[in-house]
Formats: sequence, C-alpha cells, structure tokens
Amino acid sequence: MAIAASELSEFVIRPTLLYLGRYCPSAEALLLGIAASQSGMGSALHDRRGHGLYRIGELRHQSIWDQFLAHDPELASLVRGLASQHAFLSGPHLELTVNLRYATAIAWMLVEEKALPLPESDDLLGLARIWRQTFQPHARLRDFTQAWQACVGKPALQAC
Repeated sequence: MAIAASELSEFVIRPTLLYLGRYCPSAEALLLGIAASQSGMGSALHDRRGHGLYRIGELRHQSIWDQFLAHDPELASLVRGLASQHAFLSGPHLELTVNLRYATAIAWMLVEEKALPLPESDDLLGLARIWRQTFQPHARLRDFTQAWQACVGKPALQAC
C-alpha cells in the first residue's frame, strides 16, 4: 500500500526540508518524484537495490555520512537528530525503512551532495535528470515522469 503523495509532501517531505533549512517547492517536488520512482510511493520498501521510500543502499547511506556529512558537523547533527535514538545505533540502515523523515533527509543529502542546480518545480524532465544523476544513472527519464503520473498525477508544485 502506497503513501498518498499529498500526505507525504505535507507531513514528511516539507517539514523535513524546513527543519533542515533547505525548503523550496522544487526540492519538495524532486523528493516526491524520487519516492514515486524508487518505491512507487512506498508500495515496496525493501529490495536488493536499497532500503525504504527512496531505496537507498547501505553503501550510499554510509558514504553520505563519511564523505559529505562528516564535513559539516552542524548539518550532520540536524540529520542525526531525525534518527531514532537507540535504533540508529543498532541498525542505522533500518532507519531508512522505518523512519520517513530520516530517510527523506538522507535522500536530500544525496541530492545536495551532487550540487546540481534545481529546475523549476513543474519541470518534470529537469527533475528526472537530477533523479537519474543521483539515484538511477542507467534509468530513462520517462521512468521518472511515468512514476510521477502514476503516483502523484497532478502538476508539480509552484516554483521557488
């Protein structure tokens, strides 16, 4: 059973981006599209490609901490603050499946690490290019746009 796109935006993606100080409608639209493309908006949360709503692999999860967040202790502290206090220490990768706000923060860190300029929030092909560069380098852009149409089905959010 998938998560409703409007509820994912309202209760998970937007509050997480606001908490991180990274909010803009394009970022919200991109994460919504990534969730649609990676897991069908949560209809399948775990497979060989990765964990959770954004299907983040264990090596990428570890790498974002070691190679990106380690260089920004303040940001790392914010992201770590979203993780469960005890569960994170015993099973950090499980947090990607069970903790939607933490998974969203990590997904955004993967995007931010690439330092690609965000397109307008209604530019689905532009959003698809960032998804492909960040999450699925061998995918087709239409995989993103088709997932958007199937899972979100409405025009993208307003521009920044």
